[in-house]
Amino acid sequence: MAADLEIQSFPLFIGGHWVPARSGETFEVMNPATGQVVAKVAKAGKEDVDYAVLVARTTFDSGVWSELSPEARAAMLMSFAQKIMENADELVYLESISSGGTVRRIALSDILQIGDLLVQTAKFVQEYKYVEHLPIPTVPGPAEGQVWREPIGVCAAITPWNFPMMLAMWKVIPALAMGNCIVVKPASNTPLSTLKLAELAVQAGIPGGVLNVVAGPGASTGEALVTHPLVDKVAFTGSTEVGKRIMHMASGSVKKISLELGGKSPSIILPDADLEIAIPGALFGVFMHSGQICESGTRLFVHESMYSEVIEQLASKVKDIKLGNPLSERTGMGPVVSKQQFDIVLNYIRLGQEEGARLVCGGKPAVVEGCEGGYFIEPTIFADVRNDMRIAQEEIFGPVLAVIQYKEVEEAIRLANDTIYGLAAGVWTRNINEAYRIARKLRAGTVWINDWHLLRSDAPFGGYKQSGFGRELGRHALDEYTQLKHVHVSLVPELEKRHWLGMLFG
Repeated sequence: MAADLEIQSFPLFIGGHWVPARSGETFEVMNPATGQVVAKVAKAGKEDVDYAVLVARTTFDSGVWSELSPEARAAMLMSFAQKIMENADELVYLESISSGGTVRRIALSDILQIGDLLVQTAKFVQEYKYVEHLPIPTVPGPAEGQVWREPIGVCAAITPWNFPMMLAMWKVIPALAMGNCIVVKPASNTPLSTLKLAELAVQAGIPGGVLNVVAGPGASTGEALVTHPLVDKVAFTGSTEVGKRIMHMASGSVKKISLELGGKSPSIILPDADLEIAIPGALFGVFMHSGQICESGTRLFVHESMYSEVIEQLASKVKDIKLGNPLSERTGMGPVVSKQQFDIVLNYIRLGQEEGARLVCGGKPAVVEGCEGGYFIEPTIFADVRNDMRIAQEEIFGPVLAVIQYKEVEEAIRLANDTIYGLAAGVWTRNINEAYRIARKLRAGTVWINDWHLLRSDAPFGGYKQSGFGRELGRHALDEYTQLKHVHVSLVPELEKRHWLGMLFG
């Protein structure tokens, strides 16, 4: 049981080695299922960040990784995938005791997705178009032109607490694939699996210094990384508020950035939808990982002709979600990540009731046997929600579904787009052509039709509007970790034929 977990110690991982923080300070990592300390982690300060970035820069400049052939890097990625699979049990355990994610989900989804992404990227990196040959122009004179894709240099990744391992690897894998070195700062709640991954990378043969991990507070460790003059690119996943702050800080040295931020994703059930699919699908879309997923379908738009029936079926089906210790394979939904998040979610539930939404089910803390100190909240469904309510506009990041009634499909589309976010959306219908028509009108980076949460290693993921910019996953992610260079070679050997020189010389 979680109550008997031994407290582990984790240093920083820099240059291929475990190293303590220069200050000697550590911080505690809590198990959200029990509220107990499960690990102590070295707390990186500015000096540690400076050291990690310098190691990454020195490693990059040495060419030991950046100048390897794509085939050699691909082979290392495949070896990395193998190491992850060999150590899957430990990674699943570390992820679960810090994030509250269920071992069922982490083992059956996260680990497999990471392995698949490594394998897919190893393939992409060998097919990638590193050199593009331009046509030979006739004016002002013949020349050979090439456009090169080169690694950026030193990348910084700042990752969130909801999917610490997977979202770190969404940045690490394309960065490494294109020849960069990277320094990752995981969220303070959940650094354990990311630190372990860095060790496995070295065991897989990736040179020390290519992947480094520094743990510590975002306000100090994260800012030191974002503003560091030797960092060339910053990738961030987290809240829109913090994303704006990172944009501001990165602007001081004009760093390239990519941001995957908040969401309030709309899910539209059309009158002809198959409710046997749509009801569990919609619940899966919002209550997976206790609603702590940026693209969760937290706003459910239901046609007036079936509104009461859908509400009734949602309330009935939600009872099949088993809350419990995330280390148990029988558990479908675990706790939220922290006491802070627990309080935020409960406050939003109170706000929803004050705004006049009808509480259909849930809305209270849940007590789980053996995990009495955990941060569990019942799956919560609100009906009669207006799209202008705070529970429909603000990202709650918890197990709360807002159900909104609509009359016409165009009204549902308008309301779906009436948000500052644009990360994902979904449509439930038997008419796929109509679904495609609606998908064209939805302002979101991913649109699911009769499904939710299903992401692919070969398809891009990212947002519209204040959900951020840049893309992760697929071939498109590789572009985010490259720099473009145009190389021009004149094919005019005779001075007298270089007529353009006449613009200067008489």
